[in-house]
Amino acid sequence: MSLHGVRFGYGPRLVLHDIDLQVHQGELLGILGPNGSGKSTLLNLMDGIVLPDTGEVKVNGVPLRHLDRGAVAKQIAMVSQEDHFRFPFSVMQVVLMGRFPHLKALQFEGERDMAVVHEALEVTHCLELADRSIHELSGGERQRVLIARALAQEPAMILLDEPTSFLDLRFKRGIFRLIERLSSAKGLSVVVVSHDIDLVSQYCSRVLLLKNGAIFSIGGPQQVISKSNVEAVYECPVHVDEHPVTGKPRVTML
Repeated sequence: MSLHGVRFGYGPRLVLHDIDLQVHQGELLGILGPNGSGKSTLLNLMDGIVLPDTGEVKVNGVPLRHLDRGAVAKQIAMVSQEDHFRFPFSVMQVVLMGRFPHLKALQFEGERDMAVVHEALEVTHCLELADRSIHELSGGERQRVLIARALAQEPAMILLDEPTSFLDLRFKRGIFRLIERLSSAKGLSVVVVSHDIDLVSQYCSRVLLLKNGAIFSIGGPQQVISKSNVEAVYECPVHVDEHPVTGKPRVTML
């Protein structure tokens, strides 16, 4: 995927401007920035939910504006920050929803669809949850199911908006380890928006730092997550040192 000269605003309010970005196959890209910096809007542009005012977002060289939602969904899967289910669907039913881009109207799932869903449940460690209601799950279990649904779309890219919000430390670590493993093993491009600087630093191969709707810095964690960058973007004093095990940047607020 590539973004070229992208600008977007809600009415007269400009939210993102001068965005040039290339997302590489198989990379795990973390997007950081304070509230209101345009992180979720950038994901929505990458998913084609909104279209840029100027510039283009392209997938395989084709502008997203030229593709219908079914074609986009075969390439890109979104795991939103909020995903409410009105009815008590089973986990299996939720993950089967990921097959919709590959089915015709009124077509039932076939053997291959079930095989893809089974694999998605297996790699996200959700098989044992298959018959349970989505309403009965913990936050961490629910996030794994939503990632399984995204995998069932068989996309080339998965976008995640704050996938670890409201999760405890163990589940936060588990979600990031899962998406890192999926990116590496399946060659998926994964873009994750997060407020957790340390998790992004430890697990993402590349980091994008947004400020006021523009790219402030982009590169490897050691390059981007520096004391000067973090203080300039978040406007608060921090101490940045090396993680004692991984050697990646670690941020402590002062």
